[in-house]
Amino acid sequence: MPSPPGPPSRISKVAAYIPQGATGLGLGIVNEVFARPSFDFALCADRPGPLRTDLGLPLQAEHGLDKLAEADLVLLLPGLDFRDAPPPDTVEAIRAAHERGALVAAHCVGVYALAATGLLDGREATTHWRFAAELAVRHPEIRLRPEALYIDEGPVVTGAGAAAGLDLCLYLIRRELGASAANDIARDLVTAPHRDGGQLQYVATPVPADADDERISAVLTWARTRLDRRITVDELAERALMSPRTFARRFKSATGTTPHAWLLAGRLDLAEQLLESTDLSVEEIARRVGYGSAAVLRGQFVLRRGVPPRDYRRSFTRSFTRSFTQNVTQNG
Repeated sequence: MPSPPGPPSRISKVAAYIPQGATGLGLGIVNEVFARPSFDFALCADRPGPLRTDLGLPLQAEHGLDKLAEADLVLLLPGLDFRDAPPPDTVEAIRAAHERGALVAAHCVGVYALAATGLLDGREATTHWRFAAELAVRHPEIRLRPEALYIDEGPVVTGAGAAAGLDLCLYLIRRELGASAANDIARDLVTAPHRDGGQLQYVATPVPADADDERISAVLTWARTRLDRRITVDELAERALMSPRTFARRFKSATGTTPHAWLLAGRLDLAEQLLESTDLSVEEIARRVGYGSAAVLRGQFVLRRGVPPRDYRRSFTRSFTRSFTQNVTQNG
């Protein structure tokens, strides 16, 4: 599982570093998530000027490394020349941003550039599974976890390859601005708002391939609306018309996680939303998400989110979330 992120903070100024040969997918992901009125978003490069993308299309970088000096969040995008370390002044600018307190994140082969700064030394990290072994050889000081979707190491966050960059970006929004903000952006992009970082990068059957997978999909839909009560794996298996052993195996194959972990993540996600959007007591929220007491919810919340529920609520007030949501709805 990813490390607990610690107390939530805020991001408003976001700088995405573009290497030569930047991937169109990576550019599209960060633009869709962060090019919104709620953020001061900038694409920057080693120096302002023309760049090329992996498709050969021209791209004009309007900003140089100066944007990294003022950013709250620095994103290192993947590119074709990922095996070449960034220029020394770029490495220094990234390190300086980190030392100033900026959150630094990278996904796919953009993690190679982050590794070149030394900021991942002694930390856990992930990258695209296809290039993980090579990264491990180049940087043995990194504790690589190639199976993870994304890994939160506090001020440094890494994500897996390709479309997993969207999971990483939505996780950063969720961590820094709250579940409601992440859900609003995900709804706008017509994608899942949250996939747990410990989930596998890929699964054998990512979409229902047969009747068994369709039954599991139906069971998940059923369970999402009943998180307020105790749900056992045996009950889920019975609804899927499978034995508990077969259900657990097919569930892991279809989702990349276990039924217990999926239920736990769902309960905590719902608790976050209720903390942000209602004035319900922690005791009532615990009841609505299927925990026997507020103490149990507090324990799980601290373990998984790094802060108690009341601290989370104070960090993500309704007025802040409402203002953010209105910006997304009106201008996103």
